[in-house]
Amino acid sequence: MLELLGSGLVSLWLEMAGVQIKPLDALDALTWQSSPGLVLAPDPNPAGATTVQEYLKKLITSKVVAPNLVESQGIWMQSGPMLMANHQGTTPLPAASLTKIATTLVALKTWGPDYQFDTLVSVTGPVVNGVVQGDLVITGRGDPLFVWEEAIALGNTLNKMGIKQVKGNLIITGSFAMNFQRQPMLAGLMLKQILNSATWGRPAIYTYSIMPKGTPKPQVVIAGGVKVTAQPNPQQTLLLRHRSLPLKQLIKEMNVYSNNDMAQMLADSVGGATVVQSTAASLARVSPVEIQLINGSGLGPENRISPRAICAMLMAIQIEASTHQLNLADLFPMSGFDHRGTLHTRHIPFATVIKTGTLRDVSALAGVMPTRDRGLVWFAIINRGTNVWGLRTGQDQLLQSVVKQLQVSPTVPAALTPHSVINSLPQLGATSRNEILFKTGLTQQ
Repeated sequence: MLELLGSGLVSLWLEMAGVQIKPLDALDALTWQSSPGLVLAPDPNPAGATTVQEYLKKLITSKVVAPNLVESQGIWMQSGPMLMANHQGTTPLPAASLTKIATTLVALKTWGPDYQFDTLVSVTGPVVNGVVQGDLVITGRGDPLFVWEEAIALGNTLNKMGIKQVKGNLIITGSFAMNFQRQPMLAGLMLKQILNSATWGRPAIYTYSIMPKGTPKPQVVIAGGVKVTAQPNPQQTLLLRHRSLPLKQLIKEMNVYSNNDMAQMLADSVGGATVVQSTAASLARVSPVEIQLINGSGLGPENRISPRAICAMLMAIQIEASTHQLNLADLFPMSGFDHRGTLHTRHIPFATVIKTGTLRDVSALAGVMPTRDRGLVWFAIINRGTNVWGLRTGQDQLLQSVVKQLQVSPTVPAALTPHSVINSLPQLGATSRNEILFKTGLTQQ
């Protein structure tokens, strides 16, 4: 993100780009700095607009898009306060997984990058010779990435505490999901299975095989069944608190793989789609009509966002991340750095931070790419059509054409340099994220 500290710098930046405007006063400069997506001037260089028009024509001539759908394509391209290209840029269009940009913005603003979700483990009776004389209670608090590895670490911690058996049931309460299964009974059945390695199936066995060597296999045998309850037992004793990965890592994993369940859990945790919609519009300072959501993941064509609003939200995320010494590349996949997830098979210009989106008749791409002549170029492309492969190919070619016009950035700018690499195995460090809360007198002999 271009850092501008005064009206003189804004004017100088625009003059260097060839924009002839009257000098801006300090209020204008501060307004632009605090308003993501605000456009102060059009680009005098037609390269961006011309490239976009050629791209739209090619979609028709190559028969990737039917002629009657050309007005259903949305594009917004912006560098700093300068608009480079606009085609239906303020029209809300089916955004698919670009919706996760709104969820990312609101979650980051609500909790901050280091926030961790708790999963609480309690018992309803004493522990005698390693056997819980009652139920084992799991209270979920919205962890969107509680997976096999996390459950194995949890079971091993219970073993270290001396717990080997549960005489009663496994009780699930609160917002608990396991392996992205948000139905609590099914999530509970998977957790019960993984806590006892003698009952593991192939998925659990494979997951264990890629965990660090020497990881113990948990042995917590639950005699009863799985039950779901709305209210926890007031007589239960809290044993330990399992903390999730930090939010910044959860968001990165969600965006790298475009995980719908993680996105929906994060959206639910901040209050649901309505809260995400209104808060994102407020933070991005765009008209509320440009962000219309029914969920936090993007599933369904009813999720509609304008290309302009998408760019504004990305800029707002960059601004918010910078207050925590992070940037967009710490939260979204970056070409040339991340080789997992939705970047696979794409031909995106180097060091471009992106988010993809796909539905049956929607292909979308948004992000920011560094260039030599225009600095950071923010873009959002929403295509309508059933030839998803052809639309993706066209998007990549469009970005390559823009970079060719504006020249490749000689270096990756500091504003897009990732600060850390997300562990590819989310279980790393899971054991240390189990905080034992009840020790004295826990096990009776």
